[in-house]
Amino acid sequence: MGNLSHSLLQLHELASFLDIQGNLEQSLNQLAEMAAKILNARHCSIMLLDEEEKDELKLRVFAAHGDLPQAAYQQITKKGEGISGHVLATGQPLLIEDIEKSEFVSVARRLTNGNKSIISSPIILRRNIVGVINVTDPKSKRPFNLDDLHLLDVVSLFVAKSLQVTQLESILSSKFAQMALAQEAHNTIGDAMSYVSENPNQLAKILAKSFFKEMSKAGFTATQIIHAASEIINQLNTNLSKHSKRLGRK
Repeated sequence: MGNLSHSLLQLHELASFLDIQGNLEQSLNQLAEMAAKILNARHCSIMLLDEEEKDELKLRVFAAHGDLPQAAYQQITKKGEGISGHVLATGQPLLIEDIEKSEFVSVARRLTNGNKSIISSPIILRRNIVGVINVTDPKSKRPFNLDDLHLLDVVSLFVAKSLQVTQLESILSSKFAQMALAQEAHNTIGDAMSYVSENPNQLAKILAKSFFKEMSKAGFTATQIIHAASEIINQLNTNLSKHSKRLGRK
């Protein structure tokens, strides 16, 4: 009963988090930390779809708690590949009591230390899989069980809702994003916001198209538009550099 009460308290804290979350990167890292705490595990990673084509689904690590190699953030996992790719392909949560005794032993990152148990659950938003959450290395001596897997399924629901809330808040706070959606959408702005909250890559493309159109209308030359795009890339590189330094300190 004690463990159940503890889990319920942690879930309540997770629910409250939806009202105070910040930007997407910060929110996902906090959610990964909270998920690891709820499951009493040392590691948690949140992977989201990084899709360029509708028929080629790929996952990439967007946030993590615990010791995760820097190379893992650059790795792309295709549908059907490894543990996360398997969950993406099947749409079903996965319980692995001992990775060394499973079919996924060849893709395991940690075989020499810690508990070799893993649970993984799809992150589903409006019946669409938008990512996968993985929790590994339970702090207790026992491996993960079905109760842990069911608990992770509940956590994944909060993660999905957090993604939607963050995306919608970003749109509502950006007049440029609202303008771009209004120009692009054939439906109401509400329908458009609901759609892009589940398809952040599509939103990015819409904003990029609107950015180009508005600069062109304002009379900027092709060279000047390229300089503006280069500045965006420079800002992104600076942000990624800061993120890498934070990971190094952790």
